[in-house]
Amino acid sequence: MTDPFTLDQLRTLLLVAEHGSFSAAARKLRRVQSAVSQSMANLERELEVVLWNRETKTPTLTEAGRAVLAATRSVCAEADDLRRLAESIVGGLEPSVHLCVDALFPLSALAELCSAFAREFPTVDLRVDTQIMTAVSARVLDGTATLGVVTPKGLVAGLESHRLAPVRMLSVVAPNHPLASARGEIPRRRFADVVQVVLTERSEHGTEDQAVLSHRTWRIADIHTKRALLRAGLGWGNLPEHLVRADLRRGTLVRIRPEGWRDDEHTLRLWAVHRADTPFGPAHRWLVANLAALCKLALAPAPAEKDATSSKRKRR
Repeated sequence: MTDPFTLDQLRTLLLVAEHGSFSAAARKLRRVQSAVSQSMANLERELEVVLWNRETKTPTLTEAGRAVLAATRSVCAEADDLRRLAESIVGGLEPSVHLCVDALFPLSALAELCSAFAREFPTVDLRVDTQIMTAVSARVLDGTATLGVVTPKGLVAGLESHRLAPVRMLSVVAPNHPLASARGEIPRRRFADVVQVVLTERSEHGTEDQAVLSHRTWRIADIHTKRALLRAGLGWGNLPEHLVRADLRRGTLVRIRPEGWRDDEHTLRLWAVHRADTPFGPAHRWLVANLAALCKLALAPAPAEKDATSSKRKRR
């Protein structure tokens, strides 16, 4: 089915409305006035709607004409978007990107990344998914995601990888938890019968649980649920420093130090991963470059806050 009107007629309607007369629109289009008048007459005939009141010296839009003008602006804007999209695809720009990040990825950096991406690539669709450990790589391997961000335990064979930034993990408890009053390093025997809240893979074939000291464990598949349970005093566990900074500052969580655990021992490096056969256009390359910069900024340690938290616990 062929539409009875043309995009050229709609754009001419916009110009007449914008410049106030057929003659002004004709000058803008470098056409004779009669051509513009004929274009508007043809559009009225094809839409079967009177757009212009011609009884006045200068034609003015009718009520129906104003309604058609509003719809015309939308149609022309979408046509412009379509043209830009086609031009960008011809130039190598991907039509869409699917990013899958590990739950340890800082949400503040993710929100800033998506905002900047929308400004830089307004025609590219962005899908964002959150998984944990090997589930991220699984999404990339099966083609569901075109780019992933994983921790070391999430790295699998067959994927290209790019170093991003380290995530520092801290052991924390609620201030009313029995371990909160301990000073210095806590002997491992004290953890044996205390509940440890552990972030675990949803899949049975995923990596084994990490940094487990307690015989009693509550296994959670969502990091924000884990944080809520720890704040409620239901156990102890490890959380990324960037996620608990505000809790440590407010005192809703307290840092503890298991015996023999060095700070660098529980620092996890984030990696960007993708399949070797994934075509990397400008949008993917931009994401990888900016992932590294935003991660580094969001995950930078906060020594002042850490020292203040340690001082508070020592005064108890």
